Amino acid sequence: MSSPSKRREMDLMKLMMSDYKVEMINDGMQEFYVEFNGPKESLYQGGVWKIRVELPDAYPYKSPSIGFVNKIYHPNVDEMSGSVCLDVINQTWSPMFDLVNVFEVFLPQLLLYPNASDPLNGEAASLMMRDHTAYDQRVKGKLRCMSRTTLTQLIYAHC
Repeated sequence: MSSPSKRREMDLMKLMMSDYKVEMINDGMQEFYVEFNGPKESLYQGGVWKIRVELPDAYPYKSPSIGFVNKIYHPNVDEMSGSVCLDVINQTWSPMFDLVNVFEVFLPQLLLYPNASDPLNGEAASLMMRDHTAYDQRVKGKLRCMSRTTLTQLIYAHC
């Protein structure tokens, strides 16, 4: 087994041992879903999202592809595709990082500290800069119909 393959396997096992619910997409270890809970003391607390993770052949030397499957209202997440704008994943990834870092540090930081100056969701960024109270209310309202309660149950609502 090559070094990247061993590292993929180790990181995935470490993620599973950290009490994250992981659902494999196929027989390989390169594509899977992870259940991600909104961080405490954030607007997203209480929300649960299904995150799709794709590990490239060159992982950990190349960053994983991370995307929200169910919608989230956030300036740095494309509401339709679920793509994430996060420098540490998209530009400054290092083999020193692992999957647990993604779910315990990088994604929680993204939700705790949205960056309206580098948006993928221009409407959310604009509202956040223009009227922070209205933005907070919109996030909380959308949270109820965009997040879900279990890994296999998505709430499809017209939000």
